[in-house]
Amino acid sequence: MKITLFALNASHAHTALSVRCLKAALDSAGYTDTEIIEPTLRDRTDSVLAELVKSQADLYGFSCYIWNIDMTLNLARDLKSLCPRAKILLGGPEVSFDTERFTDLPFIDTVVTGEGETATVALADMLAAGKPLPQLMTGEPDPAFLTRGAHYTKDTASALVYYESARGCPYRCAFCLSSTQSGVRAKSAEDTLADLLTFEQIPGPITIKLVDRTFNFDVTRAKKIWRGLLGDAYTKCYHFEISASLLDEECFTILSAFPPGKIRLEIGLQSTNEKTLAAVCRHQSTSATLSAARRLKAKGNVHLHLDLIAGLPFEDYASFARSFDDAYFCADVLQLGFLKLLHGTPLHKNAAEYGIVASKTPPYTVLKTNWLTFEELHRLHGVSDILDRLQEKGRFSHGLYYILSRTASPFGFFEGFLDYLNSHDGRALQKIGQRELFLYFYAFGKTLLEADLHREFASYLEADFKSAEVRRPPKFE
Repeated sequence: MKITLFALNASHAHTALSVRCLKAALDSAGYTDTEIIEPTLRDRTDSVLAELVKSQADLYGFSCYIWNIDMTLNLARDLKSLCPRAKILLGGPEVSFDTERFTDLPFIDTVVTGEGETATVALADMLAAGKPLPQLMTGEPDPAFLTRGAHYTKDTASALVYYESARGCPYRCAFCLSSTQSGVRAKSAEDTLADLLTFEQIPGPITIKLVDRTFNFDVTRAKKIWRGLLGDAYTKCYHFEISASLLDEECFTILSAFPPGKIRLEIGLQSTNEKTLAAVCRHQSTSATLSAARRLKAKGNVHLHLDLIAGLPFEDYASFARSFDDAYFCADVLQLGFLKLLHGTPLHKNAAEYGIVASKTPPYTVLKTNWLTFEELHRLHGVSDILDRLQEKGRFSHGLYYILSRTASPFGFFEGFLDYLNSHDGRALQKIGQRELFLYFYAFGKTLLEADLHREFASYLEADFKSAEVRRPPKFE
């Protein structure tokens, strides 16, 4: 029996861990005629459909997320029209809740909720035995998860790969789908290190992103893994999502020993408004998180990201600006995200209580709340765009440091720059060239600085331009 597992990735830099997990389970069950097809959202739809049809599979499994669900459903619909005898399964977080949105679709045979390994094997067994498939199947936790390995081979071409050392999360953040699960199942430190060592077979520099919701939930285990990665046998870059408030002195000592470029840490701060954090059940010490982040950043060897979410309960525009300012100097990169009202989460169920209105189409981004108007959120999107552009690959790092160290509010700077661009150039930010943006940055910066600092500011921007561009820098006058 031929089985095809399908996932639409955001770009060619990404890979899909989900379909690799399913393939490992199917291979172990004896379904070795299983292939993976993983194009990107940017690929031509007709070419992707042609590849699916060419596969001539008996069973197709589609991996569904908020970023790919629309195109995935369109492909599944057309595939069923062309291959009516094939069975089509949907699985993944986007279809695991409010399932009637998908079970009623005539071109879908089965929707799998929860973990997919055991359910997909069971469905393959039913199909092989000539039994009808159910409309809905709930996947049980995969007992073999702890021993399945890393799922990637030496032929992997992507620069970013994913690894899962634990499933579940000890926290119950109301905006996160992990709040719907109970308990954490984690591989041992020894097995995790053995799995990570297999990535050394992949040539060239790659980043291994651990998708664990809170990698250091077990601090003792986390320290064992970090100590192991200090060894010379591990040469890749490793990305962890952690709770900074759980770091102890030994963690700081271990992390400070890594060479620059080997470790990336992501910390979900989300807000510094205590009432907001309590409303979304995010019980953490904000002061401890920021203190730990500042300490990690000061050491300089670990690349650190801090995450904020706009649109949470009890956070108005002024409160979000304070959260932004509280966080900005505590990380190498500040990521400004927007609440996604995901099906199945407590916040989705309680949205009316907070006046949260979100888009009805994926990714279900917040449109307004009792504390933020649509216009204010739109303005925050503009701030986010400028933040991303100026932080991208550190192209403006020296100039940003110079100007922000001389302004009272980082948020005020980015907001002011947004207004300046809107008044001097009506184009969308993505249409403004890099050279033009440098000149706008200098012109706006001059409005914030004393005249005797303009030449020094220009020298920092010249250094930034030369480090990122091969062209001659513009004249900053």
